[in-house]
Amino acid sequence: MTIPAAVLHISNHILGQINKSLSRPIFVAVQGPQGSGKSFLTDLVRSHLSASPYDLSVVVLSVDDLYLTHEGLVSLAQHYPDNPLWRGRGQPGTHDIELGLTVLNCLKQGTNSVELPRFDKSLFDGQGDRLPMDGSGIIVNRPVDVFIMEGWFMGFYPISPQELQTRWDGVWKQERRALNLDDSIVGTKDNISTVNAALSRYTELWSFFDVFIKLEAASSSLSTIYEWRLQQEHYMKAHNGGKGMTDAAVKLFVDRYIPGYVFFGDGIFKGAEGGATSASQPRWLGRSLRISIDEKREVVSTEGF
Repeated sequence: MTIPAAVLHISNHILGQINKSLSRPIFVAVQGPQGSGKSFLTDLVRSHLSASPYDLSVVVLSVDDLYLTHEGLVSLAQHYPDNPLWRGRGQPGTHDIELGLTVLNCLKQGTNSVELPRFDKSLFDGQGDRLPMDGSGIIVNRPVDVFIMEGWFMGFYPISPQELQTRWDGVWKQERRALNLDDSIVGTKDNISTVNAALSRYTELWSFFDVFIKLEAASSSLSTIYEWRLQQEHYMKAHNGGKGMTDAAVKLFVDRYIPGYVFFGDGIFKGAEGGATSASQPRWLGRSLRISIDEKREVVSTEGF
């Protein structure tokens, strides 16, 4: 099997950072939009770095595996019935932050075994539930060389109310019109403000990460995300007898994630607003990599940040 170029770029970048004597384990965040192939690439990176000649101990976790339990997700939706962004999983605010901190601390210390959480999206008619941490999952018993966490909003930071208002009146207004977005799906300004507040709790998770890998469309248009996600759905349906979402359902599915990219996505490059101090800036700045890919997910360019 030919190793995709993106896998080699990511792997070589991680190896380069290890060689710069970052403490082990090295914590790597991978972010990319829906359909960009981040989960697929991350698994290949794990296989590549685990094999000879590197023989590294690599652990991968999706931020999705930190979702609240089904009961917790239902409770959240009931407490915020007017917020469509919290009708189900996916958004900042739908994860168990304390669980994530516990797992990451255990992996960083490397002194105790830890079971990786798992979220099964097929349970409760697709609403999903987190599986019990009863020893039936993956147990990490030995010190880890590389820990990778991937997710669509890894590294997103909250913004000030003033900046939220500016984006609401400016770029968000443009994107709503261009992508034909409905407030009943993507939320009102108050809904987005609530998610913004929840996002502040994730910054403690982000503080673990030494290196960041950002996958992005070579085109600046958010419409590429829809194309990628449709391709994924069509491929799945072609191999499972046609089970899956309609094209219209995929459009609505992706719509819910667009606010995150518009309001919070640039935090990857600057951290908290006005990040002039080291405490408010991501630790990954200066040792990270952005990879631009085309509509076929082929690497177009790479750039450090």
